[in-house]
Amino acid sequence: MGFLNKYIKIYWRRFMAALVFLTIEALCDLLQPTIMSRIVDHGVAGKDMTYVLSMGGVMLLVTAIGAGAAVGRNSVSSIVSQKFGAQLRGDLFKKIQSFSLGDIDKFYTASLITRLTNDITQVQNFAHGMMRIFVKAPILCIGSLIMAFLINPHLAVVLLGIVPIIGLIIFINMRVSYPFFRRIQSSLDNVNSVMREYLAGVRVVKAFNRYDYEVERFQDANRQLTDVSVKGMRAMALFNPAITLTVNTGIVLILWFGGLRVSDGNMQVGQIIAFINYMTQILFSLVMLSHVFNMFIRAKASAERIDEVFSQESTMKADEHSMEKSEIKGRIDFENVTFAYDGNDNEPVLKNVSFTCLPGETIGIIGPTASGKSSLVNLIPRFYDVSSGTVKVDGIDVRDMDIKELRQAVGIVPQKTVLFTGTILENIKWGNDDAGMDEVEKASILSQAHEFISAFPEGYKTVLGQGGVNLSGGQKQRLSIARALIKKLKVLILDDSTSAVDAATEAKIREGLKEYIQDATCIVIAQRITSVMGADRIVVLDSGSVAGMGTHEELLESCRIYQDIFRSQIGRREQAYA
Repeated sequence: MGFLNKYIKIYWRRFMAALVFLTIEALCDLLQPTIMSRIVDHGVAGKDMTYVLSMGGVMLLVTAIGAGAAVGRNSVSSIVSQKFGAQLRGDLFKKIQSFSLGDIDKFYTASLITRLTNDITQVQNFAHGMMRIFVKAPILCIGSLIMAFLINPHLAVVLLGIVPIIGLIIFINMRVSYPFFRRIQSSLDNVNSVMREYLAGVRVVKAFNRYDYEVERFQDANRQLTDVSVKGMRAMALFNPAITLTVNTGIVLILWFGGLRVSDGNMQVGQIIAFINYMTQILFSLVMLSHVFNMFIRAKASAERIDEVFSQESTMKADEHSMEKSEIKGRIDFENVTFAYDGNDNEPVLKNVSFTCLPGETIGIIGPTASGKSSLVNLIPRFYDVSSGTVKVDGIDVRDMDIKELRQAVGIVPQKTVLFTGTILENIKWGNDDAGMDEVEKASILSQAHEFISAFPEGYKTVLGQGGVNLSGGQKQRLSIARALIKKLKVLILDDSTSAVDAATEAKIREGLKEYIQDATCIVIAQRITSVMGADRIVVLDSGSVAGMGTHEELLESCRIYQDIFRSQIGRREQAYA
């Protein structure tokens, strides 16, 4: 868990300040029983009210100092723990952002959310407790033992017998409880995952009346979390009573042997009172220590899960040649590219793919479902890295380019449209935050979005619901295209991004694109053959391999798969009209 070293270097001074306040508070607590014993043995027994009042004043002063130290400790610990938690959460989020899609695929989305929230809260609470009661507990325990020995070494032997037994109970508690808390966090991941999937697909659930199925799924995940939590709490429930019983047994022994020594004249009543107070402080400190270790094993389990994310090395390594966006021309070369997703039993989804896209060209990519079309274009902006072969931009391997500059020059409209909560204007300007209103409108006109945006009462200031819930599928796609066009890019990738748009509107979008990105490379992935018929070249993929390449007319003559697609979508319709 080396990731914590960074925060130790930042916050150790303030942490030590909190410990100084805490130590002063603990010392004040330790002095009070001794002062009380002297008041009883000297002031009360000797009927010396002057002594009682003077020592009572000292006791009040000690209490005031302890209270002041407690206020200082609370203030420092609260500020440090909150800042530590906020910085850790921010750093973990930045780490996740640095991951490639392949790296993110190694973690469940719900698990990452749990690590960003619940796991960090567990670590933050432990850090807060360290500066409050967790360090105070051992100080009180050791200090009470020392003070008891100073008062009466013979009776303090009872304490020496009690403390090791309690230490053994706490050790067993740690060994038994830790595995449960690992399982609790994993079960919490599962609950979050089920809930996230339900919320993401709530419309499908309602459309298919799958309420009972979803309720059952959630109840199963919830039951697993409940069962493992109950088992963990049940195991822990045995230990605190055992500690209390052991300490109370020690108090009984102190009263018994102390009473005998008072009867023999070898000990005073005030010392018995002090011993009982110290024994009570030991009880409090040991119960707190048990709580400390329970919190520790929770925090340890959470810290290990956080460390798994920090320890995940991003596969997006690069020599980072100094390239400016303006230097990128847009030539793309696929050279014997083979690619397989991690965890896919190493079954390649692309096999020895080779072709070139030149600046100013429009390349169409078509093929049956699951032929590798989206996987292919995801390699250009380095969402994933090739398993073998090379993807080059302007003759340079994308693995040797600065990722930020590469992606700044590449615009992609994904197959699954993603919009964010906010205004339409904010969503379009995601592509270029510095764009002016005239640029926004131009991009919207080219993507055929300006007309429906202007029809809204608020126009471009219209607020979108989560995921653009208040727009149709075609409207979402046109906004996504506008968001990409505003980047003034060198490479535009349209990944089946007009599937929800009617043919007439799609034709207008294609005409607008020809005008807007004359010098840029445009790659169009489509299921409809009409979307790629006008491309300069068409690449036909089948089962991850290139089955044909050429113009529409050439492929109709030479490529059987393209012929089948043409007949299934257009040929039969033409025959029906004949």
